[in-house]
Amino acid sequence: MIEINSLTILFDSHMRQFDCMKSIALVPAFNEEKTIKEVISRLKSIDLDSIVVDDGSIDKTNEIAKKSGAIVIGHTENKGKGETLKTGFEYILKNCSDVDNIVIVDADLQYYPEESIRLLKPLESGDADFVMGYRNWHNVPIRHRIGNLIWRVSFNLFFGTKLKDTNCGFMALSKKAMKEMKKAYGGYIIENMMLVEAIKNNLKIKQVPVTVEYKWKRDITSGIRVGLGCLFFIIIEGIKYSLDKI
Repeated sequence: MIEINSLTILFDSHMRQFDCMKSIALVPAFNEEKTIKEVISRLKSIDLDSIVVDDGSIDKTNEIAKKSGAIVIGHTENKGKGETLKTGFEYILKNCSDVDNIVIVDADLQYYPEESIRLLKPLESGDADFVMGYRNWHNVPIRHRIGNLIWRVSFNLFFGTKLKDTNCGFMALSKKAMKEMKKAYGGYIIENMMLVEAIKNNLKIKQVPVTVEYKWKRDITSGIRVGLGCLFFIIIEGIKYSLDKI
């Protein structure tokens, strides 16, 4: 057990250690016992090992991930996706000196793990430091599509970008980009926050098409809360960014 940024991180004393590769998958997970094995297996099929950050799951996510061959680290309680990713970044930067790039793969199979190759390619060629997928909006439920349109237009307006998607959770980062994400935080705003940090730090940003499957929809109340929260964050950060450039 160690402490990272005042968070308690648990490690299995019998955890299998693998040689850190040039690229590796970082899998944030919370109560994903039904899908975590398949995610790890599909990543193995494209020669990507996995580091699973278990964000305080109360099901068998941790146990299944270990048996599936992943390195598993975890919080003792649920901290949210932002803290989960920061824990993963810090672990990799401290323990995996040979890793140059990472791809973030959600544990719920909303995105296809095999498409990690698409996101890693611009990093490995040196064309990008930060890669975010962009979704085919025809495959996105209408409520989500409208929300993402508002976020995307607002983000591009405030930050002077022409991004096709500003809230896709399927991302890949170089080691340089990981080091610049120390200030990143948040749950449903984490993708926006990471984009903001990438822009502020003049990282090379690329986007590639990814496949998405929506297995569930947020309830209306939750959707409104998330939608307004993301928009508020974009507006505030966008104003601060504009003022800093004056």
